[in-house]
Amino acid sequence: MLDGFSYPGAFALQVAPASDAVLAVDVAESAVAGVARHAARNDAPHVEARAGNVFDVLRDHDRAGERFDTVVLDPPAFARNRKAAERAVAGYKEINLRALRILEPGGVLVTSSCSYHVDEPAFARILAAAAADARADVRVVERRQQGRDHPMLATVPETSYLKCVVLQKL
Repeated sequence: MLDGFSYPGAFALQVAPASDAVLAVDVAESAVAGVARHAARNDAPHVEARAGNVFDVLRDHDRAGERFDTVVLDPPAFARNRKAAERAVAGYKEINLRALRILEPGGVLVTSSCSYHVDEPAFARILAAAAADARADVRVVERRQQGRDHPMLATVPETSYLKCVVLQKL
């Protein structure tokens, strides 16, 4: 399993009991140190925490021909304002394309966006384009939104920002 943008390693630690090996990657050294501490506290010695740029790590694993059964991508917001949306779309497409390329057939990609300026239909188009470019047939297993601890207010559309899609590579 590869947990990209792992921050404290919550996804990595959730999946660890069902995985032989887990790689948690984050650009922040403090996050990587946190993952290592959490793995030790939770008796998960097979969780490796590594500092790195997730874009580079995905590309390196692709070039090396390394494959994963599960990939989780939970990046920070790539588009904090409307002007950044076009660049964010390119970033989301790149990480998802690379993730699909390193995913084993039958494997699962859990991918998210917390950019309000990239709405759900746009995120779906990004994932479809990434799958097409990766030459990967995928099926949508599930779509999710933010939890109750991030309330969505009917009169404030910006509060509905989190998109999460679970894909299976066929």
